[in-house]
Amino acid sequence: MEREAYRRSGVDVAAGEAAVERIRPWAEGTFTPGVLGTLGGFAAAFRPPLAGMRDPVLLAGCDGVGTKLAVAEAMDDFDSVGQDLVAMCVNDVAVAGGTPLFFLDYIAAGRLDPARVERVVASMARALRAVGAALVGGEMAEMPGFYPDGRMDLAGFCVGLCEREELLGPERVRPGDVLLGLGASGLHSNGYSLVRRLVAEQGLDWRQQVEGVGVLGQALLAPTRLYVAALAAMRRTGGLRAAAHITGGGWTGNLPRVLPAGLLAHVRLGSWPVPALFERIAAWGGIGREEMLATFNMGVGLVAVVAPEAAQAARDAAEAAGEQVWRVGEVVEGEGGVAFLADGGGG
Repeated sequence: MEREAYRRSGVDVAAGEAAVERIRPWAEGTFTPGVLGTLGGFAAAFRPPLAGMRDPVLLAGCDGVGTKLAVAEAMDDFDSVGQDLVAMCVNDVAVAGGTPLFFLDYIAAGRLDPARVERVVASMARALRAVGAALVGGEMAEMPGFYPDGRMDLAGFCVGLCEREELLGPERVRPGDVLLGLGASGLHSNGYSLVRRLVAEQGLDWRQQVEGVGVLGQALLAPTRLYVAALAAMRRTGGLRAAAHITGGGWTGNLPRVLPAGLLAHVRLGSWPVPALFERIAAWGGIGREEMLATFNMGVGLVAVVAPEAAQAARDAAEAAGEQVWRVGEVVEGEGGVAFLADGGGG
């Protein structure tokens, strides 16, 4: 029988082909005018919208979902992890000043389940349509003996575009700049290895109710927010200097990446509400505040650095784009890094 030997080794080529056909309408539903051709070629062709640009720059980002996928498996809920994958990549491109153009994915599994793959890609497609980017291709790999049956891994790749003069970053930041925090929807896609260990140690069940949190697994699967529209709106105010996506490494690992030498971020604890989920995690593990801030976003998924005279306009723009926003601190002269100041009210 054709391909029978390969099937006996654990690779079902027919399942891969079925998965491609199931995801085709989702992917093609994201196509923008720049996409040339259709899905399924050896490479994707994209014509970037360069008309009128003076000094165009391409930006690229790559990321994954990590062990959040283990929670999705435990809950049999794959209807939002595709957004996690997209958000981790497009947010990184957007904080550099770019507009996402197109996206590719990599899906690996011990055994491909076409229905599960479709759920993941449908989630990707919804997120990509929300930010105006196209899913132009990717790769599905079935690797029996390498991944256990039921286990999946995801990676994503995004390319964006901006004018060179509009690149955001440390070279734009000045003393006195204001730090605006944009609310997170939960853990986003970081810290799940620690959380999974704590859940096991506490003898908790993913489907149980946790006070102030709700169903634990559902709370942990809240999809990563897409900050592309908010960042575009803030850029239009003319005051956005830089932005930090608060991902792996938390505040202490990400905010310093957008500060030049000789400047320090003063962050006022208590200036934003920390969701109960983070308080529960800290209690379960006996984790101090400094370590929590170095691991999790603590309720703020992005920090924008804005000129003081444009701070209110930038905040208004982000709120109009659907984000919760708090003034969380400012940039001062110093030896670099982040200094967390004593609890104090703010908003």
